[in-house]
Amino acid sequence: MSNKLHIVSLGCTKNLVDTEVMMGKLQNFELTDDQGDADVIIVNTCGFIDAAKQESINTVLNLHDARKDDSVLVMAGCLSERYKEELAKDMPEVDIFTGVGDYDKIDELLQEKKSRFSEEVFLIDGAERVVTGSSYHAYIKLSEGCNQTCSFCAIPSFKGKLNSRSLESIAKEVEALVVKGYYDFSFVSQDSSSYLRDRNVKDGLSLLIQRIELIEGVKSARILYLYPSTTSMTLLKNIAKSKIFHNYFDMPIQHINDDMLKMMKRGFGKEQTLELLEYMRSLPNSFIRTSFIVGHPGESEEMFNEMCEFAAEFGFDRMNVFSYSDEETTISHDMKDKIPAKTIDKRAKILGEIASKVTQDSLEREIGKEVDIVIDGESEEHEYLLSAKELIWAPDIDGEIYVNDRTSDEELEFAKIYKAKITGIVGNILTATVYNA
Repeated sequence: MSNKLHIVSLGCTKNLVDTEVMMGKLQNFELTDDQGDADVIIVNTCGFIDAAKQESINTVLNLHDARKDDSVLVMAGCLSERYKEELAKDMPEVDIFTGVGDYDKIDELLQEKKSRFSEEVFLIDGAERVVTGSSYHAYIKLSEGCNQTCSFCAIPSFKGKLNSRSLESIAKEVEALVVKGYYDFSFVSQDSSSYLRDRNVKDGLSLLIQRIELIEGVKSARILYLYPSTTSMTLLKNIAKSKIFHNYFDMPIQHINDDMLKMMKRGFGKEQTLELLEYMRSLPNSFIRTSFIVGHPGESEEMFNEMCEFAAEFGFDRMNVFSYSDEETTISHDMKDKIPAKTIDKRAKILGEIASKVTQDSLEREIGKEVDIVIDGESEEHEYLLSAKELIWAPDIDGEIYVNDRTSDEELEFAKIYKAKITGIVGNILTATVYNA
């Protein structure tokens, strides 16, 4: 087999980690951005909601149209797992189908040129990865699957119950990446605050924090995807005490109306959710990211308005807005009182505008602050502007900073942490002066 590889990772950062595992198994291949020149094309798909499913299918079909005759097209990941029988029947364009259990066997599948779906979800444990997108930051997957029963979510139906990695498995991966120069880590899973609960450990994330703090060379860390009902005050206090983990709280609450939270089967009601959020907000230098779903079955205009008012006034730093997607195998799929698509679109637009203002207000609150930033490279705007982010921010999703001045003539280095002052804002991009170069 010839050895040029074109690989596409769709969906979440957890998918990205799995894609990086496949790249680790195919390091004898030469990566190419030209699908027409590739001998092997792999798409790691997302099967979460309708929009993601359609994007995955369109990507596969577009790549098929552009590929050369003797290439191999692989469809991997969540969508392939969720609809294995239907896709095998309806997409003859694909040469190899594989799901969420064989990322570390991709070399074998290519050699055998056959599809495979293992019964167990792949849980990274010692598998080598090729980290992409950064020379200093890496995502670390804590677990697979989920024990929650959220009404709108199909993920447990094809990824199964919670299956946590051991602390030592995670620590070894972080240690190996530190040796390669990585110092900033985002810990991710479907429900990170349930980490190790499947092993009868109630507060596994607190143990994780203690273990990661022992690793010399880790300078910065954050936890993504906290679930309200499994996030304890003890955990939040341990994050606040940590010298490595930022007061970065990514908690998708999905709604704030009490009745809707019950319909969504979120485990916590409004009062308990507010208690967590208000404590997070009280912590120094805290950063709070959340997400909301609009148009869930049974959502009245009054419920939606309550969510909008809360979203606008609480003081979040970032917000994602999702339109309800009616997914088979979910509890909400069988609910009555479905919301018309036009109403969902209208509500998503309204809340989306609130989300944009929330981000803008948060950015403007940064002006005048002295912060740690890390420089990623030259900006796309101008060769004399450097692109950076605040160290606390998660990569790619929280924003960009233009470094347009410095207080010394020393050349600034990419991937290095600097002290800086936020001096202004251009549109939705902050500007900063580095003052300890």
